[in-house]
Amino acid sequence: MNNDQPTINRKDVLVRIVRMSFHPDKAADFLQIFQQAKSKIRNFEGCHHLELMQDPQDPHIYMTYSHWTNEDALEHYRHSELFKTTWAKTKVLFNDKPVAFSAKAVSSEQ
Repeated sequence: MNNDQPTINRKDVLVRIVRMSFHPDKAADFLQIFQQAKSKIRNFEGCHHLELMQDPQDPHIYMTYSHWTNEDALEHYRHSELFKTTWAKTKVLFNDKPVAFSAKAVSSEQ
């Protein structure tokens, strides 16, 4: 959500959703990691939006929902030191394999 970046058309945005399931006693650790990293991720070049969501049925499942300029911007982030260090701290807390996918809007109401 870098304010220096130009506004892009919602249909051009790459949406990334990552679903993560944590050991019940490790969810608070993840929330602390996210708190420490969220502003850096939001200000990373190519990131236009970042939210953290929680499964209403299972409080130990969280999802990140982010918007990226394009696949190259997401890949640049995924190869950055910020991602590598944040992911290394996060993945040891999982109790199941994370699920990640990317998508682009086909139709959008604004």
